[in-house]
This record gives sequence, C-alpha cells and structure tokens, in this order.
Amino acid sequence: MSSREQVLDSRARIPEHVTYRAFEAETMLLNLDTGTYHGLNRTGARLLELLRETDGDVRQSVARLAEEYNRDPGEVADDCAELCGELAERGLLELSPR
Repeated sequence: MSSREQVLDSRARIPEHVTYRAFEAETMLLNLDTGTYHGLNRTGARLLELLRETDGDVRQSVARLAEEYNRDPGEVADDCAELCGELAERGLLELSPR
C-alpha cells in the first residue's frame, strides 16, 4: 500500500500477532512474530482508538482526529496516511480495501 489515497481509502486492523499497551505518555505496539515494535505518541494512540471505533475506516478516523484536535484535515490526513503506511510495512497494522 503506497499512495496516500490508497491508505486513506483502506480499512485498518491490528493483526492477532500484534499486541499493544498504553502507558501515560505513549503506546507501544509489538509484533510478536518478528519482535518489531513502534512507539506512538498520544495522537497516534488516539488514531488507533478511532480506528477501532470506526471499524477500521481510515478516512473516517482521520476526519474525526482532525476535528478533535482542531487541525487542518489535509495535514492530518498526510500524517496519518504516513503513519499507517509505516505500521503496515512493519507488520503492525493490516490495510485492506474498503
């Protein structure tokens, strides 16, 4: 999944081989198969929560995040698409077409 629009038009889910834990300042995701992990700040962690709430709808989650943080939707979409793409490359998130 490479393009911004492909990522935004996807459904995202955390695979069963990935676990995560929220701490006060960050959330850690760990791929149990590879040992790969990634730390998320509070905004990234909120994106994960929104993905769960929207049944993985990336575009809807991004819109809600932009609204909650009162940020430019295009800027939030760019950042979230990049993050989702990175997590998918590391096997920490699965993206599939809606």
